[in-house]
Amino acid sequence: MSGEARTDVEAVEAANTALYEAVERGDLDALAEHWLHDDVSVVHPGWPVLTGREEVLRSYALIMANTEYVQFFLTDVEISVMGDTAVVTCTENILSGGPAEADGSAGPLIGGLVVATNVFRRTEDGRWRIWAHHGSPVLVEEDDEDEGVDGFDSGVDGPDGIDGEGGTIL
Repeated sequence: MSGEARTDVEAVEAANTALYEAVERGDLDALAEHWLHDDVSVVHPGWPVLTGREEVLRSYALIMANTEYVQFFLTDVEISVMGDTAVVTCTENILSGGPAEADGSAGPLIGGLVVATNVFRRTEDGRWRIWAHHGSPVLVEEDDEDEGVDGFDSGVDGPDGIDGEGGTIL
């Protein structure tokens, strides 16, 4: 973060933004810097609850390894700070893509919506680090030709994807 935030809300907003930017860059080391060291948890859409720093970071490593491109457009961001705990709720408007096609052209891009809750704690050094992330897919009705399972396609799927080939889940 450039310059010091004037308020806790601004500092939490900067920490939240940095978290998503690390995922967009596929930078697991930077992502790890934003997580607390103890008692962390994550729920990716379609996944069970993962607890513990090692398991949480492993899940992000799997996502990053299977996602060629991902970009987040955060909307509906709400931040609440109480003491040394902060809650961020937002909608993750996700644009992601898989590996390039055989001819070298860009792979298909998929859009999806996830509502997320990120819980941060202030550490002894004054930094806000993420304690828990929970993401739930938003089901969006698609045209008949674009329909997914049961006529809906959230743009996200489980650890091995609906088709067993992986997917974008954050």
